[in-house]
Amino acid sequence: MKKHLSSFLTCCLLIFSLKSIAQIEKAPPRAEGEGQFNRMIIRGVNLVNGTGSPMQGPCDIVVEKNKIVEIKVVGYPGVPIDPKSRPKLNPGDKELDCTGMYMLPGFVDMHGHIGGKSQGTPAEYVYKLWLGHGITTIRDPSAGNGLDWVLEQKAKSLKNEITAPRILAYTAFGMGSKETISTAEQAKTWVEENAKKGADGIKFFGARPEVIETAIKRNKELGLRSAYHHAQVDVARWNVLNSARAGLTSMEHWYGLPEALFESQTIQDYPADYNYSNEQNRFEEAGKLWKQAAKPGSKRWNEVMDELLKLDFTIDPTFNIYEANRELMLARRAEWHEEYTMPQLWRFYQPSRISHGSYWQEWGTEQEVQWKENYKLWMAFINEYKNRGGRVTAGSDSGFIFQLYGFAYIRELELLREAGFHPLEVIRAASLKGAEALGMADKIGSIEVGKLADMVILEENPLKNLKNLYGTGAIRLTENNEVVRVGGVKYTIKDGVIYDAKKLLEDVRKIVAEAKKKENFEIFQPGLEKKSSSKIQGNKE
Repeated sequence: MKKHLSSFLTCCLLIFSLKSIAQIEKAPPRAEGEGQFNRMIIRGVNLVNGTGSPMQGPCDIVVEKNKIVEIKVVGYPGVPIDPKSRPKLNPGDKELDCTGMYMLPGFVDMHGHIGGKSQGTPAEYVYKLWLGHGITTIRDPSAGNGLDWVLEQKAKSLKNEITAPRILAYTAFGMGSKETISTAEQAKTWVEENAKKGADGIKFFGARPEVIETAIKRNKELGLRSAYHHAQVDVARWNVLNSARAGLTSMEHWYGLPEALFESQTIQDYPADYNYSNEQNRFEEAGKLWKQAAKPGSKRWNEVMDELLKLDFTIDPTFNIYEANRELMLARRAEWHEEYTMPQLWRFYQPSRISHGSYWQEWGTEQEVQWKENYKLWMAFINEYKNRGGRVTAGSDSGFIFQLYGFAYIRELELLREAGFHPLEVIRAASLKGAEALGMADKIGSIEVGKLADMVILEENPLKNLKNLYGTGAIRLTENNEVVRVGGVKYTIKDGVIYDAKKLLEDVRKIVAEAKKKENFEIFQPGLEKKSSSKIQGNKE
């Protein structure tokens, strides 16, 4: 059995210091998608453009190569369209009839790990799950397959040589360094070298304050952006406020924010036998942390929020990745696991003392209730931050804790809705706000003239039911009392290339079915599998 380090932070720091990194299989040459076209007209859509504007339609959208050149409202709902009012189709143009369908901007996944050897997920599998759910741009935080690997995939995606979203590579701080970065001068040198290599930014976990401050500031001076998982091992001396003041672009998850809100303490209230390397300790106690922070509406609550707003700080909450903490069975028994989760990924998810995010040594009602209360306070801060003008984005962090690529992103949108976001605010967080945080709002994030043709098209209205975006669709009962599935993305258009989203997901099902057949594998539930079965069991490799 391969040993997985119990602490993700320790694992990352160890892996990123090595010269060679175990890499997953790269995506094959593109065999899917149509386009780009010299000129394409998408007909008759109901447009949700991502800026916060209400839906309009029917609209015709004209695209030349990969750029949107015209958006025209061509009629009224329920009234036949006058052909004379529509953009003219010229010889050689591509026409895509989407009459009555719904168009959204391509989604931005701000926390999109491509996966690693432990997850056992080839890049093609991950990319098609993302595109199959309308995700056209991802930020890879940590570049876990190595910066060179990610940059190569990024370049091929930009040229549409592979079937993949647009990729941005945020290197883990210290990755590739031959020695531990322990001084400000070392940090400055590493940041400059990272920029020269072509990275889009840096993801931080923690270090000495003078090291982190120098790195964030120098990175920003070079025009790069940054993300930070404020790990508990360093958060007592460097929280979200410190990072925001230094020029950090975005905080990931929620670590470091409650600590900035402390009023009567400076350190999390750890039990005497707490051990960060014991992930049961780590996640169980984390579920009590928001209760230790300043209350909503209090002086300290407002002070922290006011300062983050003034600094134009971005929060990428990744609500979904912790959902198993409040509803373990919900995450573990999600219906898509049966056909879409790879055998090795399922084994990686199982309870274990030595795998990150597989920490349920004993996880029960008390822990789930604590986390539900945690979510209420966390969501209250995020929703108020948005209401007061703060930037909140959508990120998934899939590949851990029963959260599957693509599907988990749609779950993140549902959780933003639960937090209090209007559906139009949810779509804006998933598109334009992500583009702003990446410094790409002039190119992507909304459906406007002059921007790249990144679009999501589906037959059901996602504003009425975000479940319509899931690859497995939404359940509906017909007038004849028959249960049907509706929805799912129909077309994902990335950079002017049209992908059949349902065909991409069919490809994923085939990849999974072949892997299962090869291993004689079936999905099992922890502790319930038959020990005498010939099927592969548990976490064993």
